[in-house]
Amino acid sequence: MPPQPKAGLTRRAFLARSAAASLIAAPCIIPASVCGRDDVGAPSERINVGLIGLGAMGNGHLHVLARGKDAQLVAVCDPDRGRREQGARQVDEICAARRGTSTFRACTAINDYRELLARQDIDAVVIVTPDHWHALQAIHAAQAGKHVYCEKPVSLTIREGREMVENVRRYARVFQTGTQYRSIPTIRQVCNFVRAGGLGQVKSVFTIWGKTGVPTVGGSYVPLDPALPAEPTPAGLDWDLWVGPASWRPYNSAYHRNPSPGVVPWSFCDAFGAGAITGYHSHAADVLQYAVGAETSGPVEIIHPSGGQFPTVTCRYANGVSLHQVDHWGQVKELYKAVPASARLEGAFGGVFVGERGWITSMSVGGPVEGGPEGVLREAGLKTREVNIGANNHHANWFECVRSFGQPSAHEEIGHRSASLGHLVATSFLLKRSLRWDPVQEVFVGDDEANRLLSRARREPWQA
Repeated sequence: MPPQPKAGLTRRAFLARSAAASLIAAPCIIPASVCGRDDVGAPSERINVGLIGLGAMGNGHLHVLARGKDAQLVAVCDPDRGRREQGARQVDEICAARRGTSTFRACTAINDYRELLARQDIDAVVIVTPDHWHALQAIHAAQAGKHVYCEKPVSLTIREGREMVENVRRYARVFQTGTQYRSIPTIRQVCNFVRAGGLGQVKSVFTIWGKTGVPTVGGSYVPLDPALPAEPTPAGLDWDLWVGPASWRPYNSAYHRNPSPGVVPWSFCDAFGAGAITGYHSHAADVLQYAVGAETSGPVEIIHPSGGQFPTVTCRYANGVSLHQVDHWGQVKELYKAVPASARLEGAFGGVFVGERGWITSMSVGGPVEGGPEGVLREAGLKTREVNIGANNHHANWFECVRSFGQPSAHEEIGHRSASLGHLVATSFLLKRSLRWDPVQEVFVGDDEANRLLSRARREPWQA
């Protein structure tokens, strides 16, 4: 019999107990001003933040938060003791350097995120955990009165994504999805150009849906559940808490290792991750749907290549746009003949837009934005064709909206619809057939088998 969850408190009881305990043994909370010099905002302007998750991505967020002028990072949380203790040390070292002292202690290392949420001094949280935790932790954070920045994809199922949206709204929290790509100035300009009709009527959009490597199995278009042997749990890792609401798996280093062997090593497993959605698709879905006017909606049909209409899985929108998932950029030319054979299609995390008047790209890393015919790029009016992925205001936009209670650029509905697009494509891959989708009711039309995949049970005692 697999180990059972720790004899657990309900979330409400846990928060009540933690809040009471904090009156006795709470750490001394340092005012936000103590880390500051001229580049640090006044205490009344800085936002106390807790960081949940300290893998490769979490460490990146740690440096952004600890070095920025908008936030005071007062707590870090991870069920891996080594990661959380190292994270707290890093925050304190950064804070000490900015204050001009040799040592300084202001950041608390926490094992269980519920303890972090119980702290009254924390205004907001940044969630950078494996995918299976995203929606539930965001829900619990909203219920605890915290504003939320959550990495993508925000859910592992469409139903839990909708549940998250409803809770964020019910508790009037400010939510930002971690799709920083949409906040890169050049990408924003490309998307606004397409959205405003710069290409005329958009006919086709292309993005990557690559296979994810699965241990013992090989590449797969969808996450799988390979049988992996149980290994000794590393000292200091609370594995039961790491698994949390997912169905139980014994520890294996393919899921978790310290230091991490990759950004999202667990994404191949359907209990913990979303495969291609995690690795690539969630980076692109947000901006692609924004550019074609569907960022808070979705497609009405997912067309599988078995029907012979298109050579790859394709999403068709009510406005007539077809979003084709391709294995690599070469298929845009080889299979679809959508752009000239001489077109340079390089890079990642974006797509190719093809309309009545021409085409334009929105990829990064592989070089500048491309387009054609001659004149399209000039009409786009880009300040630069180079895509600087570090030049974005995504965190700043969130902090600004936390202060003003405004709506961030990638709010909860956008995050949900971006993740949903990936889940729809994955369902078509899994069932090996086409599907009809109602984006208003969020159900598959006349398809009980597909609708059963809209949700999954959570392991006790982990409930919203």
